[in-house]
Amino acid sequence: MQGETYKTITNSSEGIYKGKGSKFLAYAYPVSSEDEVRAHLEALRKEHHAARHHCWAYKLGNSGEIYRCSDDGEPTNSAGKPILGQLEAFDVTNVAVVVVRYFGGVLLGVGGLIQAYKEAAKSALASSEIVEKIVEVHYKIEYAYEQSSAVQIVLKRYKCAVRSQSYTDVCSIHFSVAKSNADDCVLAFQQINIKAENE
Repeated sequence: MQGETYKTITNSSEGIYKGKGSKFLAYAYPVSSEDEVRAHLEALRKEHHAARHHCWAYKLGNSGEIYRCSDDGEPTNSAGKPILGQLEAFDVTNVAVVVVRYFGGVLLGVGGLIQAYKEAAKSALASSEIVEKIVEVHYKIEYAYEQSSAVQIVLKRYKCAVRSQSYTDVCSIHFSVAKSNADDCVLAFQQINIKAENE
């Protein structure tokens, strides 16, 4: 169902495109934040410090609502946009692709650059493992110890994943549940007088 699942990659992968002496090395990474994107970009800038351009694009969020791209000195829209286009073509999110260019001495022209960056990004994404994940919602509940068995029944019924729990004077559990089950799960907790707070 739309909005209930999204596609992403499970592992980093690489690709390459060569044209008129220029080499375009592409790197695809699973990411969950802009900080992670920056860290990968900085690492590649150090590793490939002799390269002329480090162009990139990323999409974040369950529906890819956060996205950015950069031409890094190449002609406007000749690098970042084609890379972003491949993220859209593969329909993935929480993914960053960086393409490192080593100039071969022959100008490719804007059309040639668009093709090169597109093909490089495509080769990296094509060699990654793409998986479909369920959109989850995170909640926290607090309850009295004697309600524990009732809580466990609800958690099990809606296939909730417990992320952390503590049993002190008041018991608390942080859990995630599939978006499709979230409303019913919250209602079930309300029925046993427990408020599920969205995190």
